[in-house]
This record gives sequence, structure tokens and C-alpha cells, in this order.
Amino acid sequence: MDLSLAILLAAFAGGLFGAAIGGLPAFIFTGFTVIAGVAVGVSGSDFDFLTNVAFGPVFGPHIAFAGGAAAAAFAARRGGIENGRDIAYSLAGVNDPIVLVVGGLFGAGGYIFQQLLVGIGFAPYTDSIAFTVVVSALVARLVFGRTGLFGSLDPESEGRGRWLPAGERVWLDYQQGFLQAAILGIGTGLLSAWIVTAFAEANPDYIAAATVLGFGISAASLILLQVGFSCPVTHHMTLPAAVAAAAVVTAGGAPALAVILGAGAGFGGAIIGEISSRLFLIHGDTHIDPPANAIWIMTTLVIVIGLLLQAMGFPTRA
Repeated sequence: MDLSLAILLAAFAGGLFGAAIGGLPAFIFTGFTVIAGVAVGVSGSDFDFLTNVAFGPVFGPHIAFAGGAAAAAFAARRGGIENGRDIAYSLAGVNDPIVLVVGGLFGAGGYIFQQLLVGIGFAPYTDSIAFTVVVSALVARLVFGRTGLFGSLDPESEGRGRWLPAGERVWLDYQQGFLQAAILGIGTGLLSAWIVTAFAEANPDYIAAATVLGFGISAASLILLQVGFSCPVTHHMTLPAAVAAAAVVTAGGAPALAVILGAGAGFGGAIIGEISSRLFLIHGDTHIDPPANAIWIMTTLVIVIGLLLQAMGFPTRA
């Protein structure tokens, strides 16, 4: 656990900057820095670019994205923006310095909370960064929101039920169908899992870097969403798929098994993401991130299942 003052100040700055440019733009930068970090890692550099930049105080989702999302909730509460769920809005445009400070405070808080998860030994059993993003968003909803933790249903929503999105009560209308989400999850899961097996075949030391490459590609692709294209959101599919594939490969399993189980994890991430959007997001007035919720849940499931199989002596080798 590293709670140094220098990193804490950097995390405050990271959250502030995430608020200034917007949560989604900050996360897009996360994607590009993950891709760069993988390249740096496999090139043999001694500097841990992934930990210090992509997942650290600069663009760590629990810092920059979470700071941006919380600042948007605060800005909406103060009347600076209309929609507290708008994570694409660059909040420097609100011209309210306190909004940026709130982003910084949530960035610093995200850093402290994630480090506490590491310190108590919880981090190895989940994705502590994604879990922190969710907890940060829940706090922002309770502090700045008006709709309650699970949102409030208007008369139209009550008529059709919480679990049937429509109208303005949607996350991504072109992805909200469970079949569409499932196909995306399987397809992107297959691709992300294959990346892991390909890297592992080249050099087993590359597995850790390869595990986040699909996630980085998914996050970077959201630049298309930022500029108005109907880009699928898939990082909650590609990351669990890669984690599952890495677990299989590390245990000595066959690449084909790794890819198949990776597709299953991608499918699971897709479905949990859609369920999370209906449970927390679409009926609320602040952003509680469906992908982050899916990532920590699926990562926990993959790790726990792997530990159980290992304890049972289940054979993994082909």
C-alpha cells in the first residue's frame, strides 16, 4: 500500500484534470495510455508506465474518470449543467472552480480507497480499480443526486417496469438489447482472450501486459462515441475475457480453452453491464458506471472460480 503525499497530490490533480476535460475523455486517454503502456512493457523498459500513468494518478479510472463523473454530478446539483449523468461534458466549460476541486477531491479519495483495498488484502480477489469507480459513483449519487441510490421511476417507467429501458431512460439504445450485448460480449471476448494467448506464446512474461490490451483498445475506441458515432462500449467485456484467458494460460491450459472461456467471460460482462445500467444508471440523475460494475463482479467470479478449481485439483492442462 502506497499512500505517499506526492502521489496523493498527483491523484488530486488527476481527478481535477479528469473533471476539466470530462470523465469520458479522461477514460479515452486511459485507453490510449494503456496501449502505450503495453508497448513500453513488452519493449523491456524498466519504467512501469501502466501502473504510474494508465492506472495511476494521471489517467487511472478510479481517479480521473471517477473525478470527472463526480464533478458532473456536483455541477448538475449547482445548476451548471442540465444532466448529472453527462460524463462527456468538459466541465472547465462550466467556469466554476469548485466543480474542478470536487473532481480533485474524488480523485484523491479514489486513490486512497483503492490503496486501502490493497492494504486489507481485498485487491487480489477483484478488480480494485473498477470497484473503486463504483463506490465513488455511489457516494456521488448519495451526496449530490436527488433520485436515490437506484434512481426513481417516472410514471412511464413504472408502467413498463424498471428493466425495460425506453425514451430517455436508456444507456446505449443500440446496445441495450440482451442479444446484441451478448453477441458483442462473445465477439470482443474472443478477440481479447486471443490477444492474451498470442502474447503468452511469444513470451509468458508478457501475459500481464496482454491482459489489459483488449481493455485499452476498447477504451480508446470510445473516442468514436465522444464525437457522436454509435460506438459499442466493450471494455467490460474485453477485460474479464482477458482475465479468464490469462488464468487458463497461466495454469497451463490450452489456448483454445482460454479463448472459449474468455468468450464466456465477455458474455457475462456484457449481460451484467446491461443489468447494472437498468439497476443504477438509467433511472438516476448521476452516473454510476455499468461497465465498472460488470468488471469487478466478473473479475471476482473468474478469480474465485479459478481458486476453487485449483483447490479441487481440477486438471487444466490439455
